Amino acid sequence: MLLHLYFAGKFVRNFIVALSIFTIFMLLIDITEQLRKFAVSTDFIEIFFLALLNLPSSVYQVLPLIIILSSASIFLSLARNSELIIFRAAGKSSVSMLITPAFFSFLIGVVAISFINPIVAATSKQYENAKAKLVDGQETTISIGNEGLWLRQADKKGHTVIRAKRANSDATELYDATLIKLSEEKLPIQRIEAKILTLQESVWIAKNTIIWPITYGVNSQSHIQERSIVEIPTSLKMEQISDQFGDPSTISVWSLPDFITQLERAGFSAKRYSVWLQSELSKPIFLLAMMLISAAFCMRQNNVKGTSLNVLTAVIVGFLLFYAKNFVLILGINGQLPAFIAAWGPPFAALFISLGLFLNREEG
Repeated sequence: MLLHLYFAGKFVRNFIVALSIFTIFMLLIDITEQLRKFAVSTDFIEIFFLALLNLPSSVYQVLPLIIILSSASIFLSLARNSELIIFRAAGKSSVSMLITPAFFSFLIGVVAISFINPIVAATSKQYENAKAKLVDGQETTISIGNEGLWLRQADKKGHTVIRAKRANSDATELYDATLIKLSEEKLPIQRIEAKILTLQESVWIAKNTIIWPITYGVNSQSHIQERSIVEIPTSLKMEQISDQFGDPSTISVWSLPDFITQLERAGFSAKRYSVWLQSELSKPIFLLAMMLISAAFCMRQNNVKGTSLNVLTAVIVGFLLFYAKNFVLILGINGQLPAFIAAWGPPFAALFISLGLFLNREEG
C-alpha cells in the first residue's frame, strides 16, 4: 500500500509539472501566432484573450505527449536512483509497479472527457467566433435544434436570421427556409419564405419565395410579393459553414448524443460526430497505452546517451500510434470503417502493442 502511495505521489507531481510546462509553452507559442496574424488590427489584450481561448484545445490535443513525458520522468527517476532494483529485490514484479501509474493514467482520461472536454468545446466555439469577427468583421452563428437548422449572419447593414426545416449534407442548400432581416437596431424589417435557399458566391439564391415587408403602420399582408427567384446578398462562405458546423470538437461529449439525433433529423450525415464521440470515449484507453510505452523504454538503468535514446524512442512510438489513430479515424469518418472499430480499434491496438513491448523488455 505504501509503495502504491509513493508511486501515486510521484506520478501526480510529475504530471502537474509537465502539464504546467506545456501550458506555458503553448500559451507563448499561441500568443506569437496571434500577434503574427492580428498585430496590425488588434491590440494585445484581444490577442491575449484569443490565445487564452485557444489554450485549452491546444493542451487537450497534446495530452498523450504529456502522459508519455511525465511517465518517462517517473521511470527514469526510479531507475537512476536504483529504486527499481530495490523493488525487484523485495520481490515486487515490474507489472505490480505499473498498477498506480496505470490507474492514474486511466483516471486522467476519464477526467479529461468528463470535465475538460466541455471546457474545450466551449472555449473552442468562442475562439472560432472571435476569430471570425476579427477576420471578416462579422460573427456567424450556426446551430441545430428540434425545429431544424438555425443560422445568423451579420454584416454592415444589419443581421439576418435564417431557419430551415432541412438541409443538404454541407448546409449550402436549405429547404423550407424562413429569413428575417433585421436592421442595425436589431428590429425586423422584412420576412422572406423560400422553398429552396442555395448558397453561392456572396449570395443566397431563394426559389419560390414570398416576401413580407415589416414596417410600422403598414399592413404586411396587403404588400406581399411572390417571386420565383430572389438574390439575397451575404458575406457567408461555404468554408465558414464547414468550420463552424463541421467541427465536432466544439460540442461537448455530454451534448453530442442529442446533437447527433437532431442532426440526422435535419437531414445531415452524423458519421463524423459519431466517430468523434466514440473516439473521445476511448481516450482513457489510449492514455493508458501511452503510459505503458514510457514504461517499456524507460524502466531500465542506462547511461546518459542510452536514457536520451530511450525517451526519444518512446516519444516516436507514441507519435506513430497517435497518427495511426488519427488515420483510422479519417477512414471511419469517410465511411470506410464502422464507427466503433475506427474509434476503439486503435486505442486497444496501442494498448496491446505497448503491453507487449513492456512484457518483452521487462519480463523477457
